Formats: sequence, C-alpha cells, structure tokens
Amino acid sequence: MSQQPFILFFSDSYLQAQRLAHSCALPFAEIIVHHFPDGESKLTLPVELSDHVIIYRSLDHPNDKLLEVLLVACELRDKGVETLTLITPYLCYMRQDKAFNPGEIISQRAVGQLLAEHFDAVMTVDSHLHRIHSLEQAVPARIALNLSATKPIAAFLQELFESPVILGPDSESKQWVEAIANAMSGNAPEYCVSSKRRVNDINVEVTLPAFDFSNRHIVLVDDVASTGRTLEQTAYAVAKHGPASISVVVTHALFVNNALQRLYKAGVDTIWSCDSITHSTNNIALDGVFKDGLTHCIQVLDSE
Repeated sequence: MSQQPFILFFSDSYLQAQRLAHSCALPFAEIIVHHFPDGESKLTLPVELSDHVIIYRSLDHPNDKLLEVLLVACELRDKGVETLTLITPYLCYMRQDKAFNPGEIISQRAVGQLLAEHFDAVMTVDSHLHRIHSLEQAVPARIALNLSATKPIAAFLQELFESPVILGPDSESKQWVEAIANAMSGNAPEYCVSSKRRVNDINVEVTLPAFDFSNRHIVLVDDVASTGRTLEQTAYAVAKHGPASISVVVTHALFVNNALQRLYKAGVDTIWSCDSITHSTNNIALDGVFKDGLTHCIQVLDSE
C-alpha cells in the first residue's frame, strides 16, 4: 500500500471531494454504488489503496448514506488500511443531544460513538452542537474537528455588500452572526439576533430585536436550514420594516418541504449556501476550510 493519503468519495459529493483532492495534491477515486431493487447497496472500492484513506461524504439523508459509509470503513479495515479519516461536511444526528421526553434515544451519543469506533479522525463543519462545547464530546475519536464556515461566508458577503446588517433568526445563531461580522474586513457590519419561541416541529414565533431595518440590506444567517420555518418567519417580520433587500446565507442547505418557495414568498430576494450539501443554492466552497483541517489532521496522526 502507498503511504500517501488517498481520498475516496461517493458520487453525491464528487465535485467537492475532487476540489479538495486537487488542492491537497492527493490521489482520489470514486466508490461505485449499485442499488439492488430491494434497496440494498453493493459497494465497489478501487483495488489500489493507501495506509491512510480519507472518506468524503456529507451525511444528509443519513439513514441511506451512513450505513454505506460504515460498510466501506469495515471493508477498508479488513483490507489492512491503518488510518481512516471521515470528512463529513454535514454531520447527521447531532440535534438530539439529550432525552427531551422519557424513553427518547440520545442519537448524538449513539452515532458519535459508532463513528469513533470506525474512524481515527472525523471532520465536519458547523455541526449542530448546542449543549456541548466540542465535537470530541459527541464523537470520541482520536481527532474530532468541528470546523467553521464563517470565514468563507464573510469573504463572500464582503464582495456583495458594503454595509449589510447581519441578522440571526434565533439565539442559537448568535455565534455564527458574531463570527461572520467580525471576520469581514474594514468596518465590521452591524449585527443583531432575533428571539424565537418554538410552538411545535413546524410552527415558530419570531420576535425581532429593536433595530431600524428600513432601507438596509439584511442578511439572515444560520448554520442549517431544514424546514426553513425560523428563517421564513424572520423574513416576514423584517419585510414589514421596508428593507432594501433580504438575503439568506446558511452553511447547510437541507431546505425540505418547499422551504425555498416559502422563503421567497416571505420576501427573501436571494438564498446562498455553502457546498457542504450539494444544492442549487451552493455559492460558497469549503475546500479551503477542509484543506486546513486535513493538513492538521494528517500532521497529528503521523506524529502519533
């Protein structure tokens, strides 16, 4: 086996994985997937591998993707691969970090432990961590990195706006709003955060902060947009104040249940996302973030 790290990717992440491989000057190959009529997967790996294999796959739609990733990891170990790294730009099952009701399974702990058993290093970006301080607490692997998309988002917004207002839709988004504003060069843009009351899984109530939004370019920022209900209600509230424009930028573009259509209807002019999940709104590449993280990861693993 070669000692140079080797990147394996699935077809749903081929653009992102190939950009990362090229930027790191690493060899790469696709994992071939065939689905049988009953839904089972047949996976085929390249014959020539390396002592250190990096699997690149975002884990949106996790009930399908996660099992395939684990099957690959098991086969690579059987083939004698010494070091396995998982780069998963969107890490699934992180939101359920406590039992909110009797009998509920804490999926964050279960999935984190499962990944740590198969991988030496796990790397993600803007993971949904709100009651713990580091990814290592959820994924007890030798290395667990929760990278940030705030710098590429800030650079992207810097090219578009001179003095936008960065608005977080709820208190949980404050860390991203503040970090993005601080990362923008020149005069740091103004930023503020709304408050949210969740009625149920679908409905939320949003209260805007005391701020003059009229004739300003408002950028709503969040780590993940799933149903988009919080962003939608925030946009409706902001639209009543006569802003110059309303934009949305998120790290992870899930956008389920007609979320895009509802956001545009609420008054949003433009929606952008990072390429952590392949989506039509992708405008912000994360290969630079993962290159830095992977370089650090390889150095640490090689030194042990």
